[in-house]
Amino acid sequence: MMKKYVYLSFLLALLINNAYAQHNAAPPFITGVVKDESGQTIPGATVSIKGTSVYTSTDLDGRFSIPAGKDLPFTIQVGITGFQQQEIDIYELTEEPAEVALKTANVLDEVVVIGYGTQKKGDLTGSVSSVPQLVLKQPISSFDRALQGAAAGVQVTQSSGQPGSAVSIRIRGGNSITGGNEPLYVIDGFPVYNNNADASAGVTNGPSINALASLNPSDIESIDVLKDASATAIYGSRGANGVVIITTKKGKAGQNSFTYDAYYGTQKVLKKVDVMTNARDWALLKNDARANSGKAPYYTQDQLDKLTGGTDWQDEAFQSAPIQNHQLSFTGGDDRTRYSVSGNYFRQDGVLKHTDFERYSGRINLDRDFSAKFKVGVNLTASKIESSVANAGIVNALLSMPPTVNVRDANGKYTYQSEFETPLGNPIATLEKEINRTKTYRFLGNVYGEYTFIEGLVGKISFGADVINNKQNRYIPSDIYQGANSNPTGKAYVGTRFSSTWLNENTLSYSKTLNDRHAFNIVVGYTQQAFETESATAGSQSFITDQLTYNDLGSGSVYTQPESGSSAWALNSFLGRINYTLAQKYIFTVRGRADGSSRFGKDKKWGYFPSAAFAWNIYKEEFLSGARTISNLKFRLSAGVTGNQEIGQYLSLATLNSNTYFFGGQTYIGFSPNRIANPDLGWETTAQYDAGIDLSLFKNKVNFVFDAYYKKTTNLLLNVPVPYTTGQTTALQNYGSVENKGIELGINTENFTGVFSWNTNFVFSLNRNKVLTLGDGADYIISGANIAKVGQPLGTFYGYKTNGLFQTGDDIANLPTINPATTKPGDRRYVDINGDGKITQADDRTLIGNAQPKFQGGITNTFSFLNFDLSLFFQGTYGNKLFNQNKQQLELLTGQQNASTAAYDRWTPANPGNVVQRAFEDPAPVNTSRYVEDASFLRFKNLTIGYNLPKSIASKIHANHIKIYVSAQNLFTITRYTGYDPEVSRNEQSTLNQGIDYSVYPGSKSFLGGLNITF
Repeated sequence: MMKKYVYLSFLLALLINNAYAQHNAAPPFITGVVKDESGQTIPGATVSIKGTSVYTSTDLDGRFSIPAGKDLPFTIQVGITGFQQQEIDIYELTEEPAEVALKTANVLDEVVVIGYGTQKKGDLTGSVSSVPQLVLKQPISSFDRALQGAAAGVQVTQSSGQPGSAVSIRIRGGNSITGGNEPLYVIDGFPVYNNNADASAGVTNGPSINALASLNPSDIESIDVLKDASATAIYGSRGANGVVIITTKKGKAGQNSFTYDAYYGTQKVLKKVDVMTNARDWALLKNDARANSGKAPYYTQDQLDKLTGGTDWQDEAFQSAPIQNHQLSFTGGDDRTRYSVSGNYFRQDGVLKHTDFERYSGRINLDRDFSAKFKVGVNLTASKIESSVANAGIVNALLSMPPTVNVRDANGKYTYQSEFETPLGNPIATLEKEINRTKTYRFLGNVYGEYTFIEGLVGKISFGADVINNKQNRYIPSDIYQGANSNPTGKAYVGTRFSSTWLNENTLSYSKTLNDRHAFNIVVGYTQQAFETESATAGSQSFITDQLTYNDLGSGSVYTQPESGSSAWALNSFLGRINYTLAQKYIFTVRGRADGSSRFGKDKKWGYFPSAAFAWNIYKEEFLSGARTISNLKFRLSAGVTGNQEIGQYLSLATLNSNTYFFGGQTYIGFSPNRIANPDLGWETTAQYDAGIDLSLFKNKVNFVFDAYYKKTTNLLLNVPVPYTTGQTTALQNYGSVENKGIELGINTENFTGVFSWNTNFVFSLNRNKVLTLGDGADYIISGANIAKVGQPLGTFYGYKTNGLFQTGDDIANLPTINPATTKPGDRRYVDINGDGKITQADDRTLIGNAQPKFQGGITNTFSFLNFDLSLFFQGTYGNKLFNQNKQQLELLTGQQNASTAAYDRWTPANPGNVVQRAFEDPAPVNTSRYVEDASFLRFKNLTIGYNLPKSIASKIHANHIKIYVSAQNLFTITRYTGYDPEVSRNEQSTLNQGIDYSVYPGSKSFLGGLNITF
């Protein structure tokens, strides 16, 4: 077995040294040595007496000595990660050392968590990916960010680099246009859907804070991603977008330890956007724009001669920001009770000044065996999050503010605004003085009882709750542009949202093996879950002082209209799974779930979601018995149906909307219909088919997992036109369909074993998405720069194709233009798609790119040598595009705002270029192919170097293990994209409006050092 696992496991085992294993314990002792199959000794193996809490660990030479504190006969258990556990029965005590040989663990014996149970990898029939534990050790605010490049078929896109902000995750592509596309998260058995709207308190103007950030990544033991219908159908109406199962760390009998883990570092912005920072150059641009608009210059020659330097607004706003994490953990137990208790403090300041994210969290996991048949368990986590959020338009303001404007005036006060015709507020003053702070308390936990009626028959009942209390405070003072440029001045808002979910699950499982040939595992269950939320916002304006901020809304002389709301939903479900294995070769699985949801029409409350799968362990066939190269060969085939209930509440019901009316000089509130009822509103249904191959070679040193899949989502929920006689223009109905198809590949190799070890993990995936129908004869849906069009993938951009600029001497009057009367040399030319000699929206806009990558992947290499270890993680995508709306704004060249450095090469009579248009004071922004950029990238995601101090040094402070390490994240990115970050989409979880980069908080790179001590 590779030495990497040996040494890492040795270090882990040293963390859990126990007082029962001290050499000064009373004799007699049992001594021995533990070796692997090649005869090499194994340090760090755990040696325990079965049924007691007495244990010890082997030393660097693989030797152990353990007190025999139990009457003969008894059993010694010997185990370590990467090897099969060995049991030795002791019938008499001798002075001769025992020799224990451990066999390498088969990769097929590794256990993964699936829906309502666990399963060995060798028995899997569905497509399941396990996320390497290494990625969870990165300095991240939430675990979902760790999925980037770590699992095949999983695409992670950030909507903001704001600390604690949400990400968007797609497993095997997006299925829905208007419904939810995020996966279901199951945290220690509790299902959670990460809807960003539920994490907001209703006071907008900033990125959403990620509800998943309440869970401390350091508490996570494993992440398993369920991808195909065979794996997800047991989650029924919530399985269409995939399922991510999170298991937190549990205590183990006889392994008591106390661990302190911490890191501290700094962050820097990934890059800056190239804009003009020289005041004189920008002044010349402004004069040029005015001249081309028929106006006199703004700056005289004398003023131009006096202009020197210039303000770099990005330099003024960005900072080197600290990041830190501190974790205390207590784990252990005895033969009847296991516990794991942890406390965590995490703080991340943003690379934009005056933004931050701070989390306090605690977790308790407790399991107790009251008897051989009855046990109970508790999983509880509580957290408090506080975050200061940047104004949603702050990045646009930084890029737009001209370099001729100073941050502060001659008196040292913040400059109020730019002095030009289109005024811009001082973004540095906004960052410092505007308050937008969110505070979130969350409690998530469940308790269960499990009883074994007879051998193999186990009943389990669990109750859980998820409670989120969110409050958002915002204050815009009267002395900054946003607060003063209104009447009245000064604005304060307070919003609250309280959400609660309760869950009850009741399952009965039965496992039986007959004649060592027929193995059955059956699970049936009934679950019920309910959710409710209440929210309220209030505001006030025109304060006589800014001192009270949002703390006294009553001191404002003008009140804004308050808002409040509530909603609820409920879900009742029946589920079942049958696994049958014949001769350990042929595995059959049938899963199903029936869900009744309050979200749908009265005639479509219930949905049924079956799946079936087959796996063939070919390597166990006799015709491969002589194939020494092959360690495992399995073929998998599955098909099934899953659903999507993430559509919001009450959408099947007729609803009213309040309106304000004026009669006789008086104001009245009335109601009018705003939705018609649809009793047939039903599920978005996804049918999926998957074929996979698992192959292991050279005694599991090389492992391949390959999947090919096809899935089709039908009955899409879309707003379709209805007759005006209904009183409405559209109604939500089940129309349309979308398909996704693709392949996934995972390769894990043990390249070297021994004193020097080297492992590689590689994931690769590609997905092809296409809109099949939009129902009722509709061919497309246009939304901004995006279009959903039949025959095309979601995330497609729509606009004009550009083919250069008009030049002096062109016959503009006879060439296709948007407006022949105003078009001049230096203006942009567009392709006349239909050839009618003019440019029109209806006929000449076309498809100009797509946000979805052609393929994506990640590769991790881990090395160890003696006490050193090293990990390298690269991640990337190819073929995806971004619509760079920042670039669109910066290339308007109006002279009203700053411009891209591309303005240096703008068209002038003396520089008749063919790329950057002429300066002009009042152009209209046009969505063109000029602003669709290649966003392919390769990113050095993580570099970590660690050193494990010798035990002789650690023991001086009575520690079992000490590790120090340095780490860097996002070290560099290779890309042709000109924006801040190619891994971005400003519209958060939207599938229709994906791939837009505009005023997005930029990402960061970090450098840190860490320490891990275990007693």
